Amino acid sequence: MRAAANCGRGGNSLSGVILSAPAVFLLFLFLIVPILGTIYFSFFTYQVMRPDNILFNGLRNYQKLFRDQNFWAALRNSVYFTLLVVPFQCALALGLALLVHSRRRGVSIFRTMYFSPQLTSMVVIAILWVILYNSNASTGLINALLQHFHIGPIDFLNDPKTAMNSIIFMSAWQGAGYQMMIFLAGLNGIPAEQYEAASADGANRLEQFWYITLPGLKNTIKYVFMITLIQAMKLFTQPYIMTKGGPQNRTKTLVYFIYEQGFQKGNFGYACSVAAIFFLIVVTMSLLVKKLTRTN
Repeated sequence: MRAAANCGRGGNSLSGVILSAPAVFLLFLFLIVPILGTIYFSFFTYQVMRPDNILFNGLRNYQKLFRDQNFWAALRNSVYFTLLVVPFQCALALGLALLVHSRRRGVSIFRTMYFSPQLTSMVVIAILWVILYNSNASTGLINALLQHFHIGPIDFLNDPKTAMNSIIFMSAWQGAGYQMMIFLAGLNGIPAEQYEAASADGANRLEQFWYITLPGLKNTIKYVFMITLIQAMKLFTQPYIMTKGGPQNRTKTLVYFIYEQGFQKGNFGYACSVAAIFFLIVVTMSLLVKKLTRTN
């Protein structure tokens, strides 16, 4: 019987290996190989238009990178965007989830409306917001509304002081619907008996939120914060469509800088070095956030 049990366990292990092999192969092919390829080519001078003339240059790409003011500007823009959009978007998503979870009349329609931007291409949404942000009050809805209060017009996307903040607001509006659904799932997992017991003990809505809702959403908040952080660092589509990295490079992010160097200027080796540093930054930030939010 012991031999039969060992044979059964061996068969299950073999079946597990066979079933997981395609997923592991795809993970290696589409994740590990590109990462290793990026690191490898970061040590070469590689012009896209001259694939026959790839030259090893050691650490010159990295030396050039750390002296490149455009790289540091792109890094500052990415960090600025991340620091502002992550808490704003998470707070907005949590507020929307609480509103939908209140089960008031008409909230189901509201939930559908606010989640709908997730089903639309970011390119389409960016073009729509370019029109909304138009400084001409006859075509720009936002400036048309401000005009009624004798404000403006404000050139949202062409003013260095407002361009990135305008993209932050638009990005939070577009992305909060997805986080709202995650928060809503977390809220549905909190037992209603806890709220009933707290209400019977005289706890008001704020106390219930602080002592029941937030602790009950602890793991959900960690997850939402992490995915929002990673998505924020990958910002590309919005500045590419709305501002082309301007004005004065105020909206040019690291991913935009990688695209510019690799595909517009053809400096593929240099772009790979920037991508390698970007990968290191994202991994470090993720591990740091995970460590800071770890609880016993």
